[in-house]
Formats: sequence, C-alpha cells, structure tokens
Amino acid sequence: MTEPATPATHPYSAARHPQPRHVSPAESLVWLKAGWSYFMRNPGVWLAISMIFFIMLFVLGLVPLLGWAVVLIGFPIMVSGMVLGCDAQANGRPLRVDHLFAGLKVHAGNLALVGVFYLLGGLIAGFVSVVIGGGAALTGYILGALAGLGLGLVSGVVLGSVVFSVLWVLLITALWFAAPLVVLRDTPPLDAMKMSLSACFNNFGAFVVLGVLIYVLIWVAMLPAGLGVLVLIPVLAGTLYASYQDIFGEMPALPPATPETAGE
Repeated sequence: MTEPATPATHPYSAARHPQPRHVSPAESLVWLKAGWSYFMRNPGVWLAISMIFFIMLFVLGLVPLLGWAVVLIGFPIMVSGMVLGCDAQANGRPLRVDHLFAGLKVHAGNLALVGVFYLLGGLIAGFVSVVIGGGAALTGYILGALAGLGLGLVSGVVLGSVVFSVLWVLLITALWFAAPLVVLRDTPPLDAMKMSLSACFNNFGAFVVLGVLIYVLIWVAMLPAGLGVLVLIPVLAGTLYASYQDIFGEMPALPPATPETAGE
C-alpha cells in the first residue's frame, strides 16, 4: 500500500535540488490570479489566518530590543504554514486555521535558520550601506570645503540608500522560494536560499513585473483603512505557492476547479 503523502514525504520532495524552469514575464499575472483563486476558495479561513498572522507580527514587534529579530526569524515559519495551506487546497484537502503554525511541526529548525540568514542578511545590508555612505561623507569632509562636505553628505545618503536597496532586493529574492523549498522539497536552508536567488534571476522579467504589481497592490490594500492587507496577505501566499509550482513544482499554478467554481 502506498504511504499517504505528508509534508515530510511529499510526492515531489524526492528531488531536493530541482532545476528552476524559465517562464515568461506574463506568468506573474497567472500567479496573482492563482493567489486570488486560493483566497476565494476559503475566504473566511484565510481572513482568520491573515488576522492572526498580522496580530502576531504586531505583538512580537512590540517586544523591546529583540522583538524585531524574533519577527524576522519567525517570518519564514509562518509563511511556510500558509504555503502548506495552499498545498492542502491544491491537493483537495481542507484549509484550516492551524495551517499557519504547520511550519512548527515540519522542519521548524531549518525554517528558523532561513529566518536567521534573513536577519543576518538585513544587518549586513544595513552595515555595508552605512559604511559606503559614511565613506562618501568622509571624502567630502577631507576635501575641507563646506561645499565638499555638503556634497559628500548628500552623495553619501544617496549612495548608501542605493546600495541598501540593491542588497535588500537580493535578500528578498533569496527568501522568496526558501520556505516552499524547505517544507515541500526538504531542501537545506542555505541551499534553498541559493536556489531561490538563482530562480528569481533566471526569471528576471517575471519577477520585475510581479514586484511592480505587488507594490501597486500594497498601496491599494492600504486605502480602505489598511483592511485590504488582510486580503492581500493570503493572496500573496497563494501567489508565492503558484510561482513555486510554476518554476519548481510538478503541479499547475492555478488550483484545481471545485464544484462551486467549475461553473464560473
């Protein structure tokens, strides 16, 4: 008898280092459509998950000194739970609120390590940008003239911001597929982040389009007193899962039709 699939023995978890596929930039629209479809299949459960997720991040962020570090380390764990929720929907299993915490039961240590790398990457990005920006300001100071100092300060701030933005984008691309690869492919954390970075750059056009669309959606979600964020969070979780399936997986990006949606 075939053993039922679980997150640890997933049907497509045997290949831990799959080669990412190349897709067209238009696929970013398919991913977002899939994210919306996953949300609409169980909107009540997804809204509950989204609210708990938001509240947890907010409360943890209030913890003095270490709160922000705990948020960054715990973020991949909660994201992986939502990914497992999408995976359950895609495989015809019910979505539950406790899917948000499923990452604690499956590869919690590796997911936490992804969060640690995320935290360290953010600190390094901040440190490098400050050093480069400060170096530009110091150059202006060495020139001696006030004009040189002012130019150095302005150029230092601009250069530091550019360097930080570039490093932060690299960090986000390394993080994008990391959680799905860990929980669905049993990929080691550092390998998962390297594979994610490679996959995003291999599909540069698609992720540029996706990044622009997400940026616009964030501003739209903030308009109704920020309540749209509760919808945007699960939509982005579904978008992440769909993009993973399109590039690394063996299932269609869009969730299978249900009796309720088949007639639409």
